[in-house]
Amino acid sequence: MKFNNIKLAAIALLVSLSAYNCNNDDDNNVTGPTGPNFTGTYAQEDQMGRPAINTVFVDMADKNAFNTTIPSNQGAAFQSKFEARLLALNPGYTTNALTWDAPTFTGALATDVLTVSLTGTTTFFDGTNVLTGRALADDVISTELLLIFGGPMGTDNPGLSDDNVDGNDKTFLSSFPYLATPH
Repeated sequence: MKFNNIKLAAIALLVSLSAYNCNNDDDNNVTGPTGPNFTGTYAQEDQMGRPAINTVFVDMADKNAFNTTIPSNQGAAFQSKFEARLLALNPGYTTNALTWDAPTFTGALATDVLTVSLTGTTTFFDGTNVLTGRALADDVISTELLLIFGGPMGTDNPGLSDDNVDGNDKTFLSSFPYLATPH
């Protein structure tokens, strides 16, 4: 009986602490009858449309500048730095499996946005369609490695052009939220 009283007291304490930590902040209602209210001053702090690209190609000294540069200005500001990084990673780079030379490839990478095709195949890269979206099962890292190290035929540097992770460790769901169940 004493143990049950201790359990009840502990539960009551946790509930009261939870309730105490909640506040009534709905007076600053940011949504109105027409939707969210975006009045005020906002500053872009971070962006990671393509996180692996940002991680590999943006120098640490440039992270803040890259993350606060609007995408339409990123190509002009960062393409040459991306190209220098690409050629440092793969000094033998000429073109990739897309037939893109270094300036074309790094120009596409330097603009950190996710593109999506509204009428065609949605894929990161399937051999034909490029950056037309991204399906959960797309092997993004292997694709990026292939395009950086694989050369014109995708067969150069086989040890560097695939991450050798061929799929998710659990099956994706067929309905929303589509992500595999957690372990």
